[in-house]
Amino acid sequence: MALPKFATLYEAGDAWLADCSARPTLVRAAWDVEKLAPIESGRSWLVAEGRVTTGYQVLARIRAGQRGPALADPLLDKLWWLIPTDAAEDLDDVGQLVVHPPGWSLYCPPTGWQVEGRMWLTRPDGSGLLTNPTLLAAAFGPGGYRRPAEASS
Repeated sequence: MALPKFATLYEAGDAWLADCSARPTLVRAAWDVEKLAPIESGRSWLVAEGRVTTGYQVLARIRAGQRGPALADPLLDKLWWLIPTDAAEDLDDVGQLVVHPPGWSLYCPPTGWQVEGRMWLTRPDGSGLLTNPTLLAAAFGPGGYRRPAEASS
């Protein structure tokens, strides 16, 4: 019996996400007991962190086929984009984002359901697509967002 199309996509996304970890078996074991799995950045991607409250608008400004995975935790008001490993400098001017260094752990649910309130707004699909930092910066506005005090100094 063939899996439904969405189940196949989730399976491909889970496989890719687990393989981004140095310990894919531990990632899958965490998911098997419905826990978040820590995956360290730097091996396959970096993590750009922003707020959910502004992130929804930013996601809407990036075309669906150009959005990489984006993970949200509404209770913490955090949204994380997976970006290429060489993209940190491209986002330096975006005041609403923090790019975490390699080795920083992102606690991830599997792609098909939420765990502990975290959910994928844009799910990993197994293709390895990441959010282009130029598009992400542009989605925040020209030159990235700057707080009023920073813009005037």
